Amino acid sequence: MTKKRIAILGSTGSIGTQAIEVIEANPDRFEVEILTANNNVDLLIAQARQVQPNMVVIANEQHYETLCEALENEPIKVYAGAEAIAQVVQVSTVDIVLTAMVGYSGLIPTIKAIEAGKHIALANKETLVVAGDIISKLAREKNVNIYPVDSEHSAIFQCLCGEMQNPMEKIYLTCSGGPFRGMSLEQLEKVTRDDALRHPNWDMGAKITIDSATLMNKGFEVIEAKWLFDLTPEQIDIIVHPQSIVHSIAQFEDGSMKAQMGLPDMKLPIIYAFSYPERLKTDFPRFNFLDYPTLTFEQPNLEVFRNAALAYQAMRKGGNLACTLNAANEVVVDAFLKEKISFLGMSDVIEKVMGKMDFIAAPTLNDYVETDKKARQLTCELI
Repeated sequence: MTKKRIAILGSTGSIGTQAIEVIEANPDRFEVEILTANNNVDLLIAQARQVQPNMVVIANEQHYETLCEALENEPIKVYAGAEAIAQVVQVSTVDIVLTAMVGYSGLIPTIKAIEAGKHIALANKETLVVAGDIISKLAREKNVNIYPVDSEHSAIFQCLCGEMQNPMEKIYLTCSGGPFRGMSLEQLEKVTRDDALRHPNWDMGAKITIDSATLMNKGFEVIEAKWLFDLTPEQIDIIVHPQSIVHSIAQFEDGSMKAQMGLPDMKLPIIYAFSYPERLKTDFPRFNFLDYPTLTFEQPNLEVFRNAALAYQAMRKGGNLACTLNAANEVVVDAFLKEKISFLGMSDVIEKVMGKMDFIAAPTLNDYVETDKKARQLTCELI
């Protein structure tokens, strides 16, 4: 059986490192063709020596010489810069591109990979948040499959297997509720950066952990689901499920519901995206109902966790508003991690930016690029 050759964009992050573990556990099925990282050159060097890819790219060009010197005796091509990442995904030796870069940075490489006819394992939800219309249209034109790696969207994708001729009536995207579930606005005024980084169920990078605490991550997932599954805002609900066992639910027109369940482990959606339509045998821990005699569900409080409500607003209005939302969020989260803004202050600034930015109903890619740039500038000014 021919191995699938995989480019991992963002190999030093949480998804990237787990993807390497998946690939190494299945050497007869997958091999690493390309590794890219933004700034973590030491880990990128260690990964390159470990898996021996054809190419590595470091986005931060200041680390290029360090990377070259470390790998000079390895049969690995070394490049640097954002443009290089967008170029290497187009090489003929790549079968699947795992887009696990953080935030807006994943947009252009994803577009270039699709243009080159590469199938996408999508972990970078911001790509669809920012420019879902362009990505969806381009994927259809190039006959490219987008396999979701987010646990929630992978769950819906799995629920749809064997159901392609049956329209979904609704989907429920589950979320743990994060570390601040059930808290009031008064309580949230006092939370700290360290408090927000303590996610109860998932081990993720700092940015996505903060997004989970504010429910912005879930808001982004709502927008992502719209584009992945061709749904309206009214067909997508968020439901809080603290145990993180039910990863999401699809409801069909006859009222039947399908749920995909399992212990929280990002390797499961990663390996499914790589191996689809097959399911490969794993040695991951198995879920036992007796260990979880009670599974609970509750409605999220979107008046307290306003970011998810702002995401619904952006999705309903369309145009470049979700791009504005994402840009503002990336800036405020960075500021929060540096303790320059409060937890609740993040939502205040995002809402102001959304209200002040020029709205474009039918944006081009250049419009999205300019919107991202201007929204970041405005957000910095407001902070």
